Amino acid sequence: MAILIDPAVWPAHGTTFAHLVSDESLAELHAFADAAGLDRRAFDLDHYDVPAERREALIALGAHPVPAKELIWRLRASGLRIPARDRTPALLDTLRRSWSRVLPAFPGEHDGPARALGEELLQRWSEAHRAYHDLRHLRDVLAALERLRAPDPVPVSVLLGAWFHDAIYDGVAGSDEERSAELAATRLTGAGAPQPLIDETTRLVLLTRSHDPAPTDYRGQLICDADLAVLGRDAAGYARYLSDIRTEYAHVPEPAFVDGRIAVVHRLLALDPIYRTHVARDLWEDRARRNLKRELELLGT
Repeated sequence: MAILIDPAVWPAHGTTFAHLVSDESLAELHAFADAAGLDRRAFDLDHYDVPAERREALIALGAHPVPAKELIWRLRASGLRIPARDRTPALLDTLRRSWSRVLPAFPGEHDGPARALGEELLQRWSEAHRAYHDLRHLRDVLAALERLRAPDPVPVSVLLGAWFHDAIYDGVAGSDEERSAELAATRLTGAGAPQPLIDETTRLVLLTRSHDPAPTDYRGQLICDADLAVLGRDAAGYARYLSDIRTEYAHVPEPAFVDGRIAVVHRLLALDPIYRTHVARDLWEDRARRNLKRELELLGT
């Protein structure tokens, strides 16, 4: 269990950089980086990019120098290594292709504004303070929708609901969804979307506050199930999710975070069932309940 740093041999922006990682947890890494005065904008999913001139100072503070190959090996062994598909260039490429699927819903004369809107949303989902509600989450929700609907296409309103559901994210439950819905109404209007599509998109965004759609609301069921698909990950994937959530709430003291998380888990377990579509229940229901109950045990309840 250590903070590790490799040689500063990675060129960028007219200098060379080292990588700073933890082989224990992102919480440990962020705590060390904060104490060292590193900017959170230097964090890239599983490491901090550190300019060469700061390397020795970080070693003096306790970072252990290791060869690059050893750093990567130990990061992988810890389970914290982020694969290439989850890194920003690959995510942006995937998400731009996904956004192109909603463009036919806009009138031809609004093609330019609609494309610009897609880029704005990508910037919002790329904000530095996000650790879970980021580009990966957007990609995963869209992928879950495709899986739930296969082989049929996902309704455009549901796709737009996914794109907007955490477009504004400050970690304030309820308020984030309301502001995201307002953003959807404003931006979709500006891009020339039909009013019925705007109304349905904002309705779906607001549903992600409660994840409790009506039995006859199939589109609402789709977006809620896709948003909660993370709960049905395997044990390693669920652990990563919990780590990312804790990173997003790093500013919250541990006792308050634990209390808040216990309330969230109890609310999710109270959903009966968690997933409303038959496909999602078959895929994720049992494992999601096991994950949530195990989390309560880890939280001491």
